[in-house]
Amino acid sequence: MDFAHVPVLLDEVVQALRLKPGGRYIDGTVGGGGHARRILELTSPGGRLLGVDRDPRALAAAGETLGEFGARVDLRHGNFSEIDRLARSAGYFPADGVLLDLGVSSPQLDEAERGFSYQQDAPLDMRMDPGSGPRARDLVNGLPEAELARVIGEYGEERWASRIAAFIARRRDEAPIETTGELVEVIKAAIPAGARRSGPHPARRTFQALRIATNDELGALRQGLRGAVAALAPGGRVAVISFHSLEDRIVKQSFAALARGCTCPPEAPVCTCGQRPSLRLVGRKPVLASAREAERNPRARSAKLRAAERLESGDGGSITGEEGE
Repeated sequence: MDFAHVPVLLDEVVQALRLKPGGRYIDGTVGGGGHARRILELTSPGGRLLGVDRDPRALAAAGETLGEFGARVDLRHGNFSEIDRLARSAGYFPADGVLLDLGVSSPQLDEAERGFSYQQDAPLDMRMDPGSGPRARDLVNGLPEAELARVIGEYGEERWASRIAAFIARRRDEAPIETTGELVEVIKAAIPAGARRSGPHPARRTFQALRIATNDELGALRQGLRGAVAALAPGGRVAVISFHSLEDRIVKQSFAALARGCTCPPEAPVCTCGQRPSLRLVGRKPVLASAREAERNPRARSAKLRAAERLESGDGGSITGEEGE
């Protein structure tokens, strides 16, 4: 199976997780197994790893990559939004570290039939787990025009969202939009020629938005962060690699809220909520790829790594707040 995937920020992840021999670790987005392999190598001889992925093909590839580690690896099909439950059922609760490497992988983009890429014509699918949930085609042809505009604008940060949604609505009235190629044609027609002359591919933001909505990526991230923190042993660390501002904002705000603990209004004279911090931030700013890695692996250019450590005391806390960048 060809699921080659170069792990991003590999050395930085190892440092952030502060690996220890014999520890129990969870890779909630195991993919092709690149990060997981290094974790297992550095925690030998007794370190164990639970690898989770919602993509069956990725999980099968991880099985091949990590096969040499035998019983030290436990691979489970599932969504990292359920990481707390998966950790308990697999015997990895509490864990010494949790890694989440977000977004779509290069192999998924390269498989035309998956429908992730705007550069290859294929059925409009975009599901990370091909066996469940609505397809991108269902959203494109089924969402009300206003909701479609909201999705494209909010998740894709696309300035032409309303115009693209209007063009999609007009086109689907004639016949359903079934393929990525058909959708790209509509998007190109919607965006004025002057706006298409420079910058990224005109369909990039809309495709990102539809992929996020199809897989409920942001909702899964919020839930997964809560579960990851709950699954950690005191002193254990969670590390998250994000690839766009929407993901990074959620990670930053979630970590900050759990590191703050108290949810009382800033003007309150004393704390009445009783919430205690459950995390300590590992660094205030995200870790970025080196110039050398970014040149070698273009996917690393937009990667941001944030990490936090579970405190000895503290409740799970609630992830709230809308802090700025």
